[in-house]
Amino acid sequence: MNAEAQTDPQPQETPDLTNKSVIKATVLLRELGRHRRGITVTELSQAVGMTRPTAFRLLLSLEQTGFVDRIDNRYLLGWEVARLGRLADPHTGLVARIQPALNELAAELNETIGFAVVTGELDFDMIAEANGSRMLNVSQEYIGHRYPLHASASGKIILAELTDDRVTAVLPEKLEAYTRQTITNRAELTVELHDVRRQGYSTLDNELEEGLFAVGCPVRDVTGQLIGILTVNGPIQRMKTGRLPAIVDRMKEAANTVCRSMI
Repeated sequence: MNAEAQTDPQPQETPDLTNKSVIKATVLLRELGRHRRGITVTELSQAVGMTRPTAFRLLLSLEQTGFVDRIDNRYLLGWEVARLGRLADPHTGLVARIQPALNELAAELNETIGFAVVTGELDFDMIAEANGSRMLNVSQEYIGHRYPLHASASGKIILAELTDDRVTAVLPEKLEAYTRQTITNRAELTVELHDVRRQGYSTLDNELEEGLFAVGCPVRDVTGQLIGILTVNGPIQRMKTGRLPAIVDRMKEAANTVCRSMI
């Protein structure tokens, strides 16, 4: 066998199939999103490290397709970006990143875990859940449901972010009752919100459904901003016991893990 035959064949290089112009266009769109009042082509090209002629050519194409608008000499995101944004599911990628942490917590606590992403001062969306293996478990249909602020563990976390004056402004004096234990007096709820702020978690004790106990834990970014809420939900006879402090500690650890997955 000759030396040439013994030589290993050279590995084939994987061809680069990406379109550089498309990548550059998305870079421009991403930067435009940071300038709500618009930005000139010169400022934009300098911000992204692109030549002015290249940026101008791409902006012209994006303007023709509705992805960019131009007012005088300033460019900003166009109507087509807004239209597609309304069609897109904003949470699909996020759920995939945080689901492993939820599954691990559900397996460890053997209860139902929920996660809500904060979408506004008084708004949150339940986007993910994980379930334990017990025969007796709470409903497994949390995703997409709306829950009252004053009668949910997630809602109490949201309200605890507000000042007392703001709580007074956004909630009526008399709150809707869902069970005999629902807190229906705004002043009484405000006192409980003080406890939520102090202890760093909320509880829901038979207030939304008979027999349901839940704990809510805030998920915060590096600046301390509330970005999500982690909850564990189970029957009162299991949750409202001496294991509650351990559950809270474990939830706070999981909240940090979820935060790292989100950023």
